[in-house]
Amino acid sequence: MPLFKRKPFPLAEPPEDVKSNEQVFQIRFTKEIFRDYQEYLERINLYRQRVWICKVSGKTNLTYEEALVSERRATEKVQHFPKELIGPVLRMVQFKTLRVKELVSKISNSIKDFYLVGEEVTGRKKDSIIPCKILKVIQEVDDEDGTFKYEVGWLDKNKKVTDTSIENAEALIRKKPLVTQDVLKSFIRESTLSNTPWVIHDELARKYRISTDPPEDLKDKIVKQEKQHNQPNDVNKSAAQNLENGDPKSKKRKTKETEELEEAPKPKKKKEKVEEQPKVEPIKYPIEDSLVQPGPDDPVFTERPCEATDFLTPMDCVGDILMVWDFCTSFGKALHLWPFSLEDFEKAIEYTEGDVTLLAETHYALLRIVAKDSSAYQDLIQKRKSKLSIQNWQDHLCYFLEAEEVGKLLAHLETIKSGVYSELDPRAKLDILHELVNRAITSDVIRGQLDEYIEERHALAATKREEQIEESRRKKEHLKQLNGQSKDDPDENATKEIGDNDAAMDASDTEVQKCAPGENGLVSDDAVREGSNENGVKDISEIHYENGDGNHSQTTLRQAALKQKLDVKAAEEREKEMARTEEQKKMQEKRKAKAEIIKEQKLWEQRALEIQKRQEQLDREIEKRFIRTNSLGTDKAYNRYWFFRREGRLFVEKQDSTWWGYYSAKEELDALIGSLNLKGERERALQRQLEKHYLKISTAMQRRSKDIAQKFAIEEAALRRSTRVRSQPKAAATGFLAYVNKNRG
Repeated sequence: MPLFKRKPFPLAEPPEDVKSNEQVFQIRFTKEIFRDYQEYLERINLYRQRVWICKVSGKTNLTYEEALVSERRATEKVQHFPKELIGPVLRMVQFKTLRVKELVSKISNSIKDFYLVGEEVTGRKKDSIIPCKILKVIQEVDDEDGTFKYEVGWLDKNKKVTDTSIENAEALIRKKPLVTQDVLKSFIRESTLSNTPWVIHDELARKYRISTDPPEDLKDKIVKQEKQHNQPNDVNKSAAQNLENGDPKSKKRKTKETEELEEAPKPKKKKEKVEEQPKVEPIKYPIEDSLVQPGPDDPVFTERPCEATDFLTPMDCVGDILMVWDFCTSFGKALHLWPFSLEDFEKAIEYTEGDVTLLAETHYALLRIVAKDSSAYQDLIQKRKSKLSIQNWQDHLCYFLEAEEVGKLLAHLETIKSGVYSELDPRAKLDILHELVNRAITSDVIRGQLDEYIEERHALAATKREEQIEESRRKKEHLKQLNGQSKDDPDENATKEIGDNDAAMDASDTEVQKCAPGENGLVSDDAVREGSNENGVKDISEIHYENGDGNHSQTTLRQAALKQKLDVKAAEEREKEMARTEEQKKMQEKRKAKAEIIKEQKLWEQRALEIQKRQEQLDREIEKRFIRTNSLGTDKAYNRYWFFRREGRLFVEKQDSTWWGYYSAKEELDALIGSLNLKGERERALQRQLEKHYLKISTAMQRRSKDIAQKFAIEEAALRRSTRVRSQPKAAATGFLAYVNKNRG
């Protein structure tokens, strides 16, 4: 029984009064039965968590079912434990206080030189290693010493005993240990009750006459463990004995408790204590599809469309015809066979009015491949002195069936020899083609083609991966460069700085205007004294001393102040103009840098588009190297979904492969995707595959619909033209009758 938190986990008891026709839910590996589906789902979800421990081997981080398998395997290994070692090993285990790893290591070292009767080993004899067999174990000393001698028989090449001798264990060599440490660990866990200290089962102790009396230093510990283990039973027994014997303390305690219960109000009847169960986490999707139940958070699912079944061949032939057609079209290059449509192949199989070129070319191509690896067929055609050609393929088909003795197909030999192959039943034709394809798959030609494709696919995948890594590195460097430029020279900050500078210039103009508030144009003394000498303008006091006349008129002072004001204003204008020029230069440089960044960004986008096209081209090249066709996945009912590269339909195969259908419209594909439940494991995987190949499948469906519409339009036009003409020339062969193999070597 697997352990939960290192303790045994009890199974749920079966419900009572289960009727024979009642629907219940049973867990496969525990046989537990539940009436409530939610309880069943919670329990199976708990069993699927990796919280269980194998009781025998001690392995952790397992699911419940994995722990059961581990216990079964460990128990099977323990069953093969050598009987001669059971007693000695149990004696070494009893009442030991070592950890399991240390105990296993110690016992393993003790028994490594112990040999069993009948065991074949090698021994040293006259400075050489010779195989020998243990005939008898001779005990020289007491068991406590543990040393033995062995009577061995020396073996020759035929495993026969040629001589005997008595050897020590040191002279014998064993290639593999008698018991591995894992098996020894499992045996110890299976044979013991507790591990602190190790105590073996009483039955084993009695059987192998092992003492059950613990040492003095361990008695207290073992007694304490036994008391803890049996505490509830001991307490109940002692209480019952006290009541029977009339213990006054117990009577007093009983009287006191009875009085308290009588005085206290009667409590409501409590429910029986339910056994504590581990906390169950919420369901983590996806889960097994059959366990998914409708929930309030489910999206609105579309109704799954019905599959079309209008195949030209019988339903039991659809699987074989798809397999043969897919092989012939996929390996057409190796077969030297021009591709043909599935519809033409179906019509050719059903055609009974004469020989069909399409089937003749197919049989001829397959026979050429199969003949190279069939020695019986080669011998037969050498005797008949006949060479395979497109004209005599039916004769060589008979040679092949006779040489290989294909039992179920020999019944059709007479019909084929009479030259009326077309009159065979479609099932018989497909059986012959199926046999030829199975032989061709194992031929050297197809195997060589597959090896070549595999190498090319690996090379293309490596090229694609290297290009992706290189492009990722370049993108990171480009983004790092762009981030550095944006931090050093952001456009928004530049625009803001220009606006601030313009505002500052306007403010300075306003201050200059405030410097001359008088109506008559006089400048105040403070304004005159504040004139800047930095601009190269002399203040009024300097003008006064240069003229040497202390009594200048008011007009002269006014003119000097006005001149000084004009000079200051002119200097400020020059500074503003220089600042504007600098800002304009900076803005032009920023615009130029921004234009370069935009240009570089466009180049990067163009490069990314080219790389994307390159990646798509590599994907197409990988797809051309066909290896095999796999199904896209399965739905809840285990129906398989198939898409073939050269066919614009999505095929559906039932679980038992006895029924086939298909979807041929993009709307049906959309409805199918919308009907899948993502909570189920299979349907989620199927939806991912359908979405991954959605563009390819939908494009193929639309192309097929367009081709069918165009074909109908041509046939309708030909029909209308025939009604206007009295006599029509003989119609040319079309469709499968007009097939020409352009790849024949």
